[in-house]
Amino acid sequence: MKIKKAVFPVAGLGTRFIPATKAMAKEMLPVVDKPLIQYAVEEAFDAGIEQIIFVTGRGKKALEDHFDRCFEVELTLQNKGKKDLLKQIQELVPKTGTIVYTRQNEPLGLGHAIWCARDIVGDEPFAVLLADDLIQTNKPVLTEMVKKFDRFRASIAAVMEVEKDQTDKYGILDASQLEKNIFRINDMVEKPAPKDAPSNLAIVGRYILTPTIFKHLGKKKTGAGGEIQLTDAMKSLLKEQPVFGYKFEGTRFDCGDKAGFQMANLAFALERPDMRDKLIHFIKEIQKDF
Repeated sequence: MKIKKAVFPVAGLGTRFIPATKAMAKEMLPVVDKPLIQYAVEEAFDAGIEQIIFVTGRGKKALEDHFDRCFEVELTLQNKGKKDLLKQIQELVPKTGTIVYTRQNEPLGLGHAIWCARDIVGDEPFAVLLADDLIQTNKPVLTEMVKKFDRFRASIAAVMEVEKDQTDKYGILDASQLEKNIFRINDMVEKPAPKDAPSNLAIVGRYILTPTIFKHLGKKKTGAGGEIQLTDAMKSLLKEQPVFGYKFEGTRFDCGDKAGFQMANLAFALERPDMRDKLIHFIKEIQKDF
Protein backbone atom coordinates (compact mmCIF):
# COMPACT_ATOMS: atom_id res chain seq x y z
CA MET A 1 0.00 0.00 0.00
CA LYS A 2 1.36 3.41 -0.98
CA ILE A 3 2.16 5.94 1.75
CA LYS A 4 -0.34 8.68 0.92
CA LYS A 5 -0.87 10.52 4.21
CA ALA A 6 1.46 12.41 6.54
CA VAL A 7 0.69 13.65 10.05
CA PHE A 8 2.26 16.87 11.32
CA PRO A 9 1.90 17.41 15.09
CA VAL A 10 1.91 21.23 15.33
CA ALA A 11 -0.10 21.96 18.47
CA GLY A 12 2.88 22.93 20.66
CA LEU A 13 3.12 26.44 22.09
CA GLY A 14 6.82 26.97 21.39
CA THR A 15 7.47 28.41 24.84
CA ARG A 16 11.25 28.18 24.39
CA PHE A 17 11.01 30.92 21.75
CA ILE A 18 8.89 33.40 23.69
CA PRO A 19 8.49 36.33 23.03
CA ALA A 20 8.79 35.52 19.30
CA THR A 21 6.10 32.85 19.63
CA LYS A 22 3.75 34.79 21.91
CA ALA A 23 1.42 35.52 18.97
CA MET A 24 2.94 33.35 16.23
CA ALA A 25 3.09 29.59 15.73
CA LYS A 26 6.63 28.31 16.28
CA GLU A 27 6.37 26.36 13.02
CA MET A 28 6.14 29.70 11.21
CA LEU A 29 9.58 30.84 12.39
CA PRO A 30 11.63 31.37 9.21
CA VAL A 31 14.81 29.55 8.29
CA VAL A 32 16.29 32.03 5.80
CA ASP A 33 13.06 32.93 3.99
CA LYS A 34 10.78 29.91 4.47
CA PRO A 35 8.86 28.87 7.59
CA LEU A 36 10.00 25.68 9.27
CA ILE A 37 6.73 23.98 8.44
CA GLN A 38 7.15 24.63 4.73
CA TYR A 39 10.42 22.67 4.62
CA ALA A 40 8.66 19.67 6.17
CA VAL A 41 5.60 19.91 3.92
CA GLU A 42 7.79 20.14 0.81
CA GLU A 43 9.70 17.06 1.98
CA ALA A 44 6.41 15.19 2.34
CA PHE A 45 5.12 16.14 -1.10
CA ASP A 46 8.48 15.27 -2.68
CA ALA A 47 8.14 11.79 -1.13
CA GLY A 48 4.81 11.26 -2.87
CA ILE A 49 2.52 12.18 0.03
CA GLU A 50 -0.94 13.16 -1.21
CA GLN A 51 -2.61 14.40 1.98
CA ILE A 52 -1.20 16.53 4.79
CA ILE A 53 -2.83 16.21 8.22
CA PHE A 54 -2.05 19.03 10.64
CA VAL A 55 -2.80 18.29 14.30
CA THR A 56 -3.15 21.84 15.60
CA GLY A 57 -4.06 23.76 18.73
CA ARG A 58 -4.96 27.31 19.62
CA GLY A 59 -2.99 30.12 17.98
CA LYS A 60 -2.19 28.31 14.72
CA LYS A 61 -4.20 30.49 12.33
CA ALA A 62 -1.04 31.89 10.69
CA LEU A 63 -0.01 28.35 9.79
CA GLU A 64 -3.40 27.70 8.19
CA ASP A 65 -3.27 31.01 6.31
CA HIS A 66 0.22 30.24 4.99
CA PHE A 67 -1.11 27.33 2.94
CA ASP A 68 -4.12 29.28 1.66
CA ARG A 69 -4.64 31.88 -1.07
CA CYS A 70 -3.97 35.54 -0.26
CA PHE A 71 -5.57 37.49 -3.07
CA GLU A 72 -4.43 40.92 -1.84
CA VAL A 73 -0.75 39.91 -1.90
CA GLU A 74 -1.14 38.11 -5.23
CA LEU A 75 -2.77 41.16 -6.82
CA THR A 76 -0.07 43.47 -5.47
CA LEU A 77 2.71 41.26 -6.85
CA GLN A 78 0.92 40.93 -10.18
CA ASN A 79 0.49 44.70 -10.51
CA LYS A 80 4.18 45.24 -9.71
CA GLY A 81 5.27 42.65 -12.24
CA LYS A 82 6.95 40.45 -9.64
CA LYS A 83 6.17 37.21 -11.43
CA ASP A 84 8.72 35.04 -9.62
CA LEU A 85 7.41 35.94 -6.18
CA LEU A 86 3.82 35.55 -7.39
CA LYS A 87 4.61 32.05 -8.64
CA GLN A 88 6.26 31.13 -5.32
CA ILE A 89 3.25 32.00 -3.16
CA GLN A 90 0.80 30.42 -5.59
CA GLU A 91 2.76 27.19 -5.51
CA LEU A 92 2.42 27.12 -1.70
CA VAL A 93 -1.28 26.38 -2.01
CA PRO A 94 -2.03 22.70 -2.68
CA LYS A 95 -5.21 21.42 -4.27
CA THR A 96 -8.40 21.69 -2.24
CA GLY A 97 -8.68 18.80 0.22
CA THR A 98 -4.94 18.09 0.22
CA ILE A 99 -4.53 19.65 3.66
CA VAL A 100 -6.75 18.57 6.56
CA TYR A 101 -6.80 20.04 10.07
CA THR A 102 -7.76 18.44 13.36
CA ARG A 103 -7.32 19.63 16.95
CA GLN A 104 -5.36 18.30 19.91
CA ASN A 105 -7.45 19.79 22.70
CA GLU A 106 -5.09 18.81 25.52
CA PRO A 107 -1.26 18.94 25.60
CA LEU A 108 -0.83 15.23 26.34
CA GLY A 109 2.28 14.55 24.27
CA LEU A 110 3.43 13.51 20.81
CA GLY A 111 1.76 10.11 20.99
CA HIS A 112 -1.58 11.70 21.82
CA ALA A 113 -1.21 14.21 18.96
CA ILE A 114 -0.73 11.38 16.46
CA TRP A 115 -3.67 9.45 17.97
CA CYS A 116 -5.86 12.52 17.32
CA ALA A 117 -5.40 11.91 13.57
CA ARG A 118 -6.56 8.27 13.69
CA ASP A 119 -9.94 8.77 11.99
CA ILE A 120 -8.39 10.78 9.15
CA VAL A 121 -5.54 8.33 8.59
CA GLY A 122 -7.79 5.27 8.71
CA ASP A 123 -6.49 1.75 8.22
CA GLU A 124 -3.36 2.47 6.19
CA PRO A 125 0.32 3.15 6.83
CA PHE A 126 1.26 6.81 7.18
CA ALA A 127 4.17 9.15 7.74
CA VAL A 128 4.84 11.48 10.67
CA LEU A 129 7.09 14.53 10.34
CA LEU A 130 8.22 16.81 13.17
CA ALA A 131 8.94 20.23 11.72
CA ASP A 132 11.40 21.08 14.52
CA ASP A 133 13.77 18.48 13.09
CA LEU A 134 15.15 20.17 9.97
CA ILE A 135 17.50 17.92 8.00
CA GLN A 136 20.01 19.19 5.45
CA THR A 137 20.78 16.39 3.01
CA ASN A 138 21.18 15.47 -0.63
CA LYS A 139 18.88 12.47 -0.08
CA PRO A 140 15.51 13.66 1.28
CA VAL A 141 14.92 11.53 4.34
CA LEU A 142 11.24 10.74 3.91
CA THR A 143 11.75 9.77 0.26
CA GLU A 144 14.40 7.27 1.33
CA MET A 145 12.18 5.95 4.11
CA VAL A 146 9.31 5.36 1.69
CA LYS A 147 11.67 3.23 -0.39
CA LYS A 148 12.61 1.24 2.71
CA PHE A 149 8.95 0.78 3.64
CA ASP A 150 8.20 -0.55 0.17
CA ARG A 151 10.85 -3.17 0.85
CA PHE A 152 10.20 -4.11 4.49
CA ARG A 153 6.47 -3.32 4.80
CA ALA A 154 6.95 -2.40 8.44
CA SER A 155 7.21 0.69 10.65
CA ILE A 156 10.41 2.70 10.24
CA ALA A 157 11.96 5.53 12.26
CA ALA A 158 14.73 7.87 11.17
CA VAL A 159 17.75 7.50 13.48
CA MET A 160 21.12 9.09 14.09
CA GLU A 161 23.99 8.80 16.54
CA VAL A 162 24.10 11.33 19.37
CA GLU A 163 26.68 12.17 22.02
CA LYS A 164 26.49 9.72 24.91
CA ASP A 165 25.72 12.48 27.40
CA GLN A 166 22.71 13.59 25.31
CA THR A 167 20.63 10.39 25.47
CA ASP A 168 18.21 11.90 27.98
CA LYS A 169 16.84 14.12 25.20
CA TYR A 170 15.81 11.35 22.78
CA GLY A 171 14.16 8.00 22.31
CA ILE A 172 17.15 5.63 22.35
CA LEU A 173 17.36 2.26 20.60
CA ASP A 174 18.60 -1.19 21.38
CA ALA A 175 19.05 -2.33 17.78
CA SER A 176 20.87 -4.82 15.56
CA GLN A 177 22.46 -3.56 12.36
CA LEU A 178 21.20 -5.42 9.28
CA GLU A 179 22.83 -3.35 6.55
CA LYS A 180 24.87 -0.17 6.16
CA ASN A 181 22.04 2.13 7.22
CA ILE A 182 19.27 -0.25 8.36
CA PHE A 183 18.72 -1.49 11.93
CA ARG A 184 16.24 -4.00 13.34
CA ILE A 185 14.94 -2.44 16.55
CA ASN A 186 14.88 -4.80 19.53
CA ASP A 187 13.83 -2.30 22.18
CA MET A 188 13.62 1.43 22.82
CA VAL A 189 13.68 3.71 25.82
CA GLU A 190 12.35 7.26 26.02
CA LYS A 191 14.93 9.78 27.29
CA PRO A 192 17.13 7.46 29.38
CA ALA A 193 19.94 8.77 31.55
CA PRO A 194 23.33 8.17 29.86
CA LYS A 195 24.17 5.39 32.32
CA ASP A 196 20.93 3.57 31.45
CA ALA A 197 20.96 4.09 27.67
CA PRO A 198 21.25 0.89 25.59
CA SER A 199 23.15 2.77 22.86
CA ASN A 200 23.65 6.27 21.45
CA LEU A 201 21.35 5.59 18.47
CA ALA A 202 18.48 8.06 18.71
CA ILE A 203 15.15 8.49 16.94
CA VAL A 204 14.57 11.85 15.23
CA GLY A 205 11.42 13.35 13.76
CA ARG A 206 10.62 11.20 10.74
CA TYR A 207 8.49 8.06 10.96
CA ILE A 208 6.49 5.71 8.79
CA LEU A 209 4.01 3.80 10.92
CA THR A 210 1.52 1.02 10.34
CA PRO A 211 -2.05 1.73 11.52
CA THR A 212 -1.62 -0.83 14.32
CA ILE A 213 0.17 1.94 16.23
CA PHE A 214 -3.23 3.53 16.96
CA LYS A 215 -4.23 0.52 19.05
CA HIS A 216 -1.21 1.07 21.29
CA LEU A 217 -1.58 4.86 21.41
CA GLY A 218 -5.25 4.41 22.27
CA LYS A 219 -4.30 2.80 25.57
CA LYS A 220 -3.16 6.30 26.57
CA LYS A 221 -0.43 5.08 28.88
CA THR A 222 1.71 7.95 30.13
CA GLY A 223 5.49 7.81 30.15
CA ALA A 224 8.35 10.32 30.41
CA GLY A 225 7.14 13.75 31.46
CA GLY A 226 3.70 12.37 32.27
CA GLU A 227 2.84 12.43 28.55
CA ILE A 228 1.65 9.81 26.06
CA GLN A 229 4.90 9.00 24.28
CA LEU A 230 5.13 7.67 20.74
CA THR A 231 8.30 5.79 21.72
CA ASP A 232 6.37 3.79 24.33
CA ALA A 233 3.67 2.88 21.80
CA MET A 234 6.32 1.79 19.29
CA LYS A 235 7.96 -0.32 22.00
CA SER A 236 4.62 -2.04 22.56
CA LEU A 237 4.19 -2.45 18.79
CA LEU A 238 7.46 -4.41 18.70
CA LYS A 239 5.71 -7.31 20.43
CA GLU A 240 3.58 -7.98 17.35
CA GLN A 241 5.36 -6.34 14.40
CA PRO A 242 8.98 -5.61 13.43
CA VAL A 243 10.15 -2.02 13.53
CA PHE A 244 13.24 -0.74 11.71
CA GLY A 245 15.57 2.22 12.01
CA TYR A 246 16.91 4.10 8.98
CA LYS A 247 20.18 5.93 9.64
CA PHE A 248 19.96 8.86 7.25
CA GLU A 249 22.76 10.79 5.57
CA GLY A 250 22.88 14.50 6.35
CA THR A 251 22.82 17.00 9.20
CA ARG A 252 19.86 17.35 11.53
CA PHE A 253 19.20 20.69 13.20
CA ASP A 254 17.08 20.85 16.34
CA CYS A 255 15.04 23.94 15.56
CA GLY A 256 13.15 23.62 18.81
CA ASP A 257 16.38 24.82 20.43
CA LYS A 258 17.53 28.44 20.01
CA ALA A 259 21.13 27.56 19.16
CA GLY A 260 20.04 24.78 16.79
CA PHE A 261 17.65 27.17 15.07
CA GLN A 262 20.42 29.71 14.45
CA MET A 263 22.74 26.98 13.16
CA ALA A 264 20.05 25.92 10.69
CA ASN A 265 19.64 29.47 9.45
CA LEU A 266 23.36 29.79 8.86
CA ALA A 267 23.72 26.38 7.19
CA PHE A 268 20.80 26.87 4.82
CA ALA A 269 21.80 30.47 4.04
CA LEU A 270 25.29 29.31 3.07
CA GLU A 271 23.67 27.09 0.42
CA ARG A 272 22.26 30.18 -1.27
CA PRO A 273 24.51 31.68 -4.00
CA ASP A 274 22.99 35.14 -3.42
CA MET A 275 24.03 35.10 0.25
CA ARG A 276 27.02 32.81 0.55
CA ASP A 277 29.89 35.22 -0.19
CA LYS A 278 28.53 37.97 2.09
CA LEU A 279 28.03 35.53 4.94
CA ILE A 280 31.48 33.95 4.61
CA HIS A 281 33.06 37.43 4.70
CA PHE A 282 30.98 38.30 7.77
CA ILE A 283 31.92 35.06 9.55
CA LYS A 284 35.61 35.68 8.93
CA GLU A 285 35.31 39.20 10.28
CA ILE A 286 33.53 38.30 13.52
CA GLN A 287 35.89 35.37 14.13
CA LYS A 288 38.61 37.95 14.77
CA ASP A 289 36.79 38.97 17.96
CA PHE A 290 36.86 35.46 19.47
